[in-house]
Amino acid sequence: MSRVAKYPVKLPAGVEFKLDGDQLSVKGSQGTLSMTVHPDVVIGQEEGQVTFAPSESAKSWAMVGTTRALVQNLVTGVSEGFTKSLEINGVGYRAQAKGQTLNLTLGFSHPVDYTLPDGVVAETPKNTTIVLKSADKQKLGQVAAEIRAFRPPEPYKGKGIRYGDEQVRRKEAKKK
Repeated sequence: MSRVAKYPVKLPAGVEFKLDGDQLSVKGSQGTLSMTVHPDVVIGQEEGQVTFAPSESAKSWAMVGTTRALVQNLVTGVSEGFTKSLEINGVGYRAQAKGQTLNLTLGFSHPVDYTLPDGVVAETPKNTTIVLKSADKQKLGQVAAEIRAFRPPEPYKGKGIRYGDEQVRRKEAKKK
């Protein structure tokens, strides 16, 4: 049984919550996000809180917990937004953000130009740091994973793109 689903989601000031059938939309200062609610989940709204309950199905508690977590991410996204940072390690490796394009120099024979999807903004405070911002947590994580996949960190020298809080386990070089 899910413990997460028992806690209601508190709606901060300035966040508008709307439920039409199985379509849920949340509107705030960072934008508007929407999702489709699973039919096994019953959603109620009362004085600044959103509550979740299972239907008669035996497996519906799992969906209630998942739906509650997704709704919490929507509310946090439209009110505060999410950020994710990436660090680039390696001689000559650098990044530069130009509008909706991220230009990466990663030791290949050509520069990599990555076009950011709508709703995701990239900043490069230093040429070895990328800060991604978005209201949609899932889209932000997907973009960060795609950028990291161009040159994942390798264990011998630690070169590559890593998440800001990622620890790379280093290996010892081969002995003669």
